[in-house]
Formats: sequence, structure tokens, C-alpha cells
Amino acid sequence: MLPADITVAATLNPRRELGFWGALSANMLNMVGIGPFITIPLALGAMGGPQALIGWILGAIISLSDGFVWAELGAAMPHSGGSYQYLRRLFDEKKLGNMFGFLFLWQSLMNGPLNVAAGAVGFVSYLSYLFPQLKATTLTLSAAALCLLNTWLLYRNIRKIQIISLITTGIVVASLLWIIFAGMTHFDARIAFDFPPGAFNMTTGFLMGLGSTTLIAVYDYGGYSNVCMLAGEVKQPRKVIPRSILWAIVLIALLYCGLNLSILGVVPWREAMVSKAVVADFMAHLYGRTGGIIVAILIMIAGWGSAYVVLLGYSRIPYAAALEGKFFKIFAAVHPKGHFPTVSLIVMGVASAIACFLSLNALISVLIVVQTLFQYSFQCLAVIFRRKQLQEQFQQDYHLSGTDPGAKPYKMPLFPIPALISLAGWIYIVTTSKLIYIVMGMGLFAVGAAIFLGLAFHQKDWPFEVKS
Repeated sequence: MLPADITVAATLNPRRELGFWGALSANMLNMVGIGPFITIPLALGAMGGPQALIGWILGAIISLSDGFVWAELGAAMPHSGGSYQYLRRLFDEKKLGNMFGFLFLWQSLMNGPLNVAAGAVGFVSYLSYLFPQLKATTLTLSAAALCLLNTWLLYRNIRKIQIISLITTGIVVASLLWIIFAGMTHFDARIAFDFPPGAFNMTTGFLMGLGSTTLIAVYDYGGYSNVCMLAGEVKQPRKVIPRSILWAIVLIALLYCGLNLSILGVVPWREAMVSKAVVADFMAHLYGRTGGIIVAILIMIAGWGSAYVVLLGYSRIPYAAALEGKFFKIFAAVHPKGHFPTVSLIVMGVASAIACFLSLNALISVLIVVQTLFQYSFQCLAVIFRRKQLQEQFQQDYHLSGTDPGAKPYKMPLFPIPALISLAGWIYIVTTSKLIYIVMGMGLFAVGAAIFLGLAFHQKDWPFEVKS
């Protein structure tokens, strides 16, 4: 039984009301979030000094190259669900593509709540800076409560969500600009570039450390494809999706590099490397405890916004799968007045609250490796080797459906160089990861494949279909 105000029907589709600025803010807010404010010490520790900036630059190059891949895929197939749609359609949705789509869904059902929970946990880490007397249990419950609050806030029409997203993005970007300005006006090059001996020696340790730092960087840059999760609600998707992705990456890369330089030019890297609230400590160096408190509040807003927008994007994935009959039908429930997925949103929100009680560090590392091994790499290969099918999908989705009959397909510049750079970057990140994370990631992949094959055998689908 469903609530009386819910309709399960493929004919009741969300409306295309998300414009460029809303799409850009959804991407940028997802990218900024809490990540850079808590991972800068990790990057410094991985590289052992301020040379960690190389990892941030390399991460930006990989992300921009990957952004061109997402832009071409998202513009050609403007449907909610992102990679779920791309992998299924480009690798034969009745055969291998069906398996890829299921594995992406399997991954997302765990990756989504963990990412949302990460933003919430980052929120309470700066809350503990404001109230050091709070116990661990109280902080964990606060993180879970934040996830449930975001679920309630997202239970409404996309137009109202867009307004909240724009306001929060403005606060986050303004905070970053303030931090960067404060750092640059007090910048000390002797502190910022106090490289340890042998910092740039091309040793195995350097390459492994650079890989770890790059993994952290791409994790923080991650989110530029959030608009692809909401593509079915985007106006003029052929133009809006690529522009919102590429502009988000460029703007956030500039902000991140400025943020790193600002902190390194004020706080000695050996001190920053062991800080648990590095930005608050940075502002305390300049303006005392009051400055630390103010920036901690602003970062808490960023953490809330990150959890908010990530939940928005991931809640559309089970909905898209259920709409096509590839997941439980109840997840296709759409609100008859607000025209937004309901059951999918509630389930992901509750799962995120539960995830706040778990240890996230190792799990997030595993899931990043899984995404790299499967999702990102296969999308690069799809754009390179399945381009004909991609153009056919464009013709079908735009010309036949009437979305934009006169539109021409978006094509990445200098094809296939961006896709090859992205693929090489993902391979480098995986090969420099810890073996235990690779093994655990492959194990998670194997479990998902086994579940898919079990369901296929039961339903007599590919590869167990019965030929007539």
C-alpha cells in the first residue's frame, strides 16, 4: 500500500525546470561541500609537504578531462540517472549493458548514503570545534539527524530546491573567497614553500604519495556530474549540461588551489598536517578564536549543503531504474503535485542517517576505487568506442521525442584526447591505491555481479535466456 498522495506511473514525469544557474549551483555545491575543509591535512600527510599542490593540479586535469566525457554523455542522453542510463544503453541494455546498469545501481545504493553521511560527519566535526565538550555519541546522532532533516527539505518541488541550492552555493563560495582573501593578504612564501629535503625526487614513495593525494583531490572535485543525475529535469539539456559541468570544474579548481595556498602561506604545513579543523585553526591564526568560530559555522553550512545536494542527486538513481522496470516498482513513486521521486528519496535519506553510525574512511576509499575500476573507466571507453551508438541515442532522444528537434550533438574538443587523459588518470589512481582497498572493491563488485546473475537465472534473462 502506498500513501494516498503518491502515484506510481511512468507517464507522470518530472518537469524540465532546472536552468543553467540551478544546474551550476547543484554541481558546485556538490563539489565544495565539506571535502576540502577536512582533506587538506590528509593530502599534506600523503605527500609529506606542500608539494601536495601537485596532486590538486593533477586532480583538476583528470576531472576536467572526465568532465568532457560526462558532458558528451549527459548532453546526448538527458535522462535522470546518469551513469545508469549511459552504461546500459551503450553496452546493449538487453545484455552486457543490463549487467553494467545493475552494478552501477548496486554501487550507488551504498555509495550514495556514504557520501551523504560523509558531508554530515564533516558538519559535526566542525561542530565539535565550536563545542569541544560534545561526546562522540551526541555528534553521531547529530549527523544522522542532519540527514533526516535534508530528506524533509528535499521533499518538495525542484523549483523550491533550486532556490535553496542557489542561496547555499552563494554562502559557500563567499566563504571560500573570504578564506582565500585572508590568506593571500597574510601570505608568507617562506612558510608556504618550505619544502622538505628531497620533496621532488621521483621515487616510488613520491609516485605513491602523489597517487594518494590525487585520489583525495578527485574525491573533493567529485560532484561536477551531479546535473547528470537530474538530467530529466534540466531545461535545454544539450547546452545546460555541458556548460554547467565544465564551468563548475574550472571555478572550483581555482578556488581549491587558492584555498590550499592561502592555508599553507599562514599555517606551517607540519602543523596543518595534524589539524582536525584546519580552516578553523587557520582563521584562529589570523583573527583569534572568534575568527575560527565564524569560519567553523560557515563550513558547517557547506557540510549541510553537500549532504543536501548529494542526497538530491543519488535519490534519482533508484527512481530511474525502477521507472524502467529494473528495480523495485515502488521506487518509481512520483509525487502528483510536486512531480519529484518520493520513495527513492526517503529510502536514501534514511540509509544516509544509518551510515552516520559506521566508520566511513575505509569504506569511502573502497567505493572510490570501485567507481574508478568500473564506472569512470567504462564511461571513457564508451565515449571512445561506442560513439556511433551515442549519436544514435542523441537522434532518438532529441529528434524523435521532440526535446529539441533542431539540436546538434555536443562533441568534446580534440576527441579522443580528453577521454584518454581521463582513463589514464583513473588507472594511475587505482594502481597507486592500497592493495586492501583494491581487493575489497573487487569483492564488492563480485558480490553485485553474483546477485545480478542470480536474478537473471531466476528470471531467465541474459545470459540465461531461453531461446524460442
